[in-house]
Order: sequence, then C-alpha cells, then structure tokens
Amino acid sequence: MTMSDFLNPLDIAAAIQDCLAPDSFNCRKFFQLSGMSKKSGSQIKDIFQILDQDKNGFVEIAELSYFLRKFNPGARLLTPTEIEKFLATGDHDGDGKVGAEEFQEMVQS
Repeated sequence: MTMSDFLNPLDIAAAIQDCLAPDSFNCRKFFQLSGMSKKSGSQIKDIFQILDQDKNGFVEIAELSYFLRKFNPGARLLTPTEIEKFLATGDHDGDGKVGAEEFQEMVQS
C-alpha cells in the first residue's frame, strides 16, 4: 500500500509543497491539506501502518524523520524541531512515540 491508495496525489503534492522550507511543517495543516483529516478512522489506521516502518505499533523519532518521504520519496526530512512539535501534538502519554490511537486522534482533531 502507498499513500496514494488513500489520498489524492494532488492533495499530497499540495501538502508537501506547503512545507518545503525547513521548520515550516505543521502536522495539523499537513493533515488538512493532504486530505487525511477527512478520512475514516480505519483509513487513518491504514495510513498509520504505512508510517510505522518497523511494525511495532508506534511511530517513533527515527520514523518521524522520514514522515514526508512516506508521502513523496523526494520530500525532505523533518527537522529535529519539527519532530519535537509533532510529538508534542500527538504523544499524549509522554512515552516519546505516537501510537495508532494517538495518531488517529491527532489527525481527526
């Protein structure tokens, strides 16, 4: 599965274009621009499975670095500041990673 199985490629391109500059990524805005925030809970969980590279049920710091590249292989890496902000938004239990339920809640909020 790829992101384009769930999201419109033009929406993905617009979301990537919006955060080309380092430290310009905002996860909530990205979720809206990509169309992810309009998806069902099960579709968001499927998207989460693509992001969870090691299939351990969490998206961790190393995986968050490559977040944008899961949407477009040519996209840039997230900066440490962007990763920190992403975790601050989605890591509700403070364990340093984002679980599937936390991700779904973050996307739909």
